[in-house]
Parts: sequence; structure tokens; C-alpha cells
Amino acid sequence: MMKKSYPKNPNRIITYRFDATKTPLGRLASEVAKAVQGKLLPSYRPEKISQVRIIIQNINQVAVSGKKINAKKYFRYTGYPGGIKSKRMGDLFKSNPQQFFINVVKNMLPNNKLRIRMIKKIQFMK
Repeated sequence: MMKKSYPKNPNRIITYRFDATKTPLGRLASEVAKAVQGKLLPSYRPEKISQVRIIIQNINQVAVSGKKINAKKYFRYTGYPGGIKSKRMGDLFKSNPQQFFINVVKNMLPNNKLRIRMIKKIQFMK
């Protein structure tokens, strides 16, 4: 599922490749969140950004268990009275699966200044 390449120079970028085919969404997102933080490296420091790059293949074929794809809803509030908007998980995933996966991983990362820089290290391939 995950392939890792170690460079000879420790300052070079380490590339992780994840294949999302038939992998549960939450399991894949938690592995990507750990990898993008650098927790899989022996030189992990929580205050430093790690030199990793994440490549995810076949994100359209990720598995979602049960009836969540049709039943789970995401809510947002517009700020006005009666302004609660909701969208189903299936609609969000069908419209843009890459952005949906980015939001799932973003919620698993720590809420600090490094989160935006970590998210930028995730790339998608078909």
C-alpha cells in the first residue's frame, strides 16, 4: 500500500506513494497525516516541517464503509438566522474527490501555522 524511498542525503526530500484503491478513507487519511507530519522518520520534530512529499494515486477508488456515502452530512453556518447549509458526503466526494480528501487530512493535522505548509506537500496522480 505504501512505498517509501530513502535518499542518501538526509536533507533531500523523501517521497511516500499511497495507492488508494479499495483502501478505507479514514485509514488512508490517518496514514497520510502521519507521513506528512514526518512522524514516520527518525528525525521527527513537532516544531519543524519535514522534508517529505506525498503522492496519492487512484483517489477516486477509495472505499467508504457502510451507508456513510449517502447518509453522512457536513454542515456549515452562513452567519444568518436559519443559515445552516448541509451537503451529503457523496455529493462532496463526487464533485471534487481530491479536495474532499484534503479536508479529511486537514482535520487530522494539528491546528497551527505548519498545517497549511503540510497540506501543500500532498499531490495526486491518476
